[in-house]
Amino acid sequence: MMSNRQRQNSLHVVHVDGVLVEEVQYIRTTILNHFASHYRAPDVVRPGVEGLNFRKLTYAQAGILVRLFSLEEVKQAVWDCDNFKSPGPDGINVGFIKDFRHELKDDFMRFLMEFHRNGKLTKGVNSTFIDLIPKVDSPQRLADF
Repeated sequence: MMSNRQRQNSLHVVHVDGVLVEEVQYIRTTILNHFASHYRAPDVVRPGVEGLNFRKLTYAQAGILVRLFSLEEVKQAVWDCDNFKSPGPDGINVGFIKDFRHELKDDFMRFLMEFHRNGKLTKGVNSTFIDLIPKVDSPQRLADF
């Protein structure tokens, strides 16, 4: 059943601007370029913040912004999330994290401490996957997704 579903969901050929594109690597590149152009930010002049007078933080307030996260703060942030929203590429959603909080808390805290130490998130932590969802029964063009 899974093999049949995978076969049905496979994309073997796609029409782009009147050209038939075949082979996985060419289809992948064509789709990437198509959607990259859709999500590209337009070149617009945005207002700046020069000349605006903002209130400044005190040293005590600034110190709060860079202190380590407490276990309670992390738990509160997780509990504020909907259980079934945004599963990751592995299918794990926030409900799973809540259910296994005791087993995962040390790994979460170690990850956050690493962030504080290096000031960088681990590569891939903010990766995005876009699924092509067909609008019609037998999609042939990128506009059919």
